[in-house]
Amino acid sequence: MCNRYVSPDAAAIERHWQLRSGGLPWPRREVFPRSQGAFIRAMRKTGEAELAVGQWALIPWFAKTPKLSYSTNNCRWETVASAASFKQAWARGQRCIIPAELFFEPNWESGKNEWWAFRRADGTPWGLAGLWDIWLDKASGELVESYTMLTMNADAHPLMKRMHKPDPSLGPDQQDKRSVVVIEADESEVWLHGAAQEAAALVRLAPVTLFQAGPQVV
Repeated sequence: MCNRYVSPDAAAIERHWQLRSGGLPWPRREVFPRSQGAFIRAMRKTGEAELAVGQWALIPWFAKTPKLSYSTNNCRWETVASAASFKQAWARGQRCIIPAELFFEPNWESGKNEWWAFRRADGTPWGLAGLWDIWLDKASGELVESYTMLTMNADAHPLMKRMHKPDPSLGPDQQDKRSVVVIEADESEVWLHGAAQEAAALVRLAPVTLFQAGPQVV
């Protein structure tokens, strides 16, 4: 799972993903669950990719309040089509790309939590797979934007399997360590606009050579 990342500012996002400037005054900032974050989606009317801002923790349609008592900032890929909180967004094709300069994961190999930072080795921003939705507050009529980040099992990944505190009761291949899902810039069109089967083909573990990772420098 991922619970911290740094988002590029609007100009950097628009430049890398070749978006038309929407004048969104989005600054570079660290993003945490339930805080505001930037994401790229396809406009409903034109299909053109746009930069949007919403809560990092998807609010499902059936929620009574935007303040949920459970976590929805990460969505397990293995249950995306069946999990109540996410299946409607997946079925509707409401996929998004979450820009990140870097993200953080906890490493417990020393016996205590040490935060590691993950950047791309080529120096470009990450494009992380996600889903988005708009929740309607029936009492006030307010529309609330939100999104979630997809994760997948990484027990076989040489780098990501080292993250998070291991469960001593489980074997090394049964830990269910998690990894973000990387969408390359030239895959954005398919992820945002393609059929579900085409988008699903992009969900895989990123090669270890793509990562520049190590303990966070304070």
